[in-house]
Amino acid sequence: MNRKEPAVVVALGGNAITRPGVPDTIANQFKHTRESLPPIIRLAREGYRLVITHGNGPQVGNALLRVEIARGSAPDLPLGVLVADTQGGIGYMIEQSLQNALMMEGVDRDVAALVTQTLVDRNDPSVKDPNKFVGQFYSKKEAERLARENGWVVKEDKGRGWRRVVPSPKPLKIINSGVIRRLIDMGVIVIAAGGGGAPVFYMEDGRLEGMDAVVDKDRASAVLAREVGAEVLVIMTDADGVYLDFGTPRQRMLSHMTVEDARKYLEEGQFPRGSMGPKIESAVDFLENGGKRVVITSIEDGYRSFEGDAGTTITLT
Repeated sequence: MNRKEPAVVVALGGNAITRPGVPDTIANQFKHTRESLPPIIRLAREGYRLVITHGNGPQVGNALLRVEIARGSAPDLPLGVLVADTQGGIGYMIEQSLQNALMMEGVDRDVAALVTQTLVDRNDPSVKDPNKFVGQFYSKKEAERLARENGWVVKEDKGRGWRRVVPSPKPLKIINSGVIRRLIDMGVIVIAAGGGGAPVFYMEDGRLEGMDAVVDKDRASAVLAREVGAEVLVIMTDADGVYLDFGTPRQRMLSHMTVEDARKYLEEGQFPRGSMGPKIESAVDFLENGGKRVVITSIEDGYRSFEGDAGTTITLT
């Protein structure tokens, strides 16, 4: 393995594992995982040092549902542990699917999934004002009852029902980034920071402690990309690129943006917090801290976008 090959972080969106309208069975999750791998296989064949991150929203929602159904019969599991659990399960699916695909393609690369911890500030503003929806929908009465019984914070989710909300603190550091960097320098393809990583903070005596929260996957991917010295961050999502005036008759896709453009469009409200906003903010953070290029694209156009023939490319200037 040539250690001089550039390092690339590929962030797989939730649609890489779970598709809207398709039953969320394990068989289907494996199927969708295999379908998401062609761009990664091609990058692996060409020798790039690779880290794969992934979302876990539907899987954590299902895990929370199991906890609620089993309440009284099995011990509750905190959200941080569920994030770690889903990192392991999804990491296993990606690891095995990629190993099989690389073997069939004759590409000799090792693959390893790593349960990752992400450092956050225990006093992050989101702790006092949680706004990240997780888990199931409830009536207002049921949500208020569960909030009283379990110490939850609940809010209405755009008229669809009431849900639990949890903090989503800003990622400060990936605790395992040193190990990940050593592995990719050895040629290992590493799957890490799944679901943003399990959030942790430092106690006064230096010990790590988990937090009942979730970290945005794209923000964590940008931090990880910076810490492993990646040149490129590829964010694969359910859109084929970044659009201005999205959802209106004037919508148009941008093939290229600078950081200055991105900041301007963010200030104009072009990229909502609940959709493209965190991806653009993550791109800006990565580029302003040593990254060379960010690509936002669909899974189908992943490699073409990496080559500059599709999707949206963001650069510092």
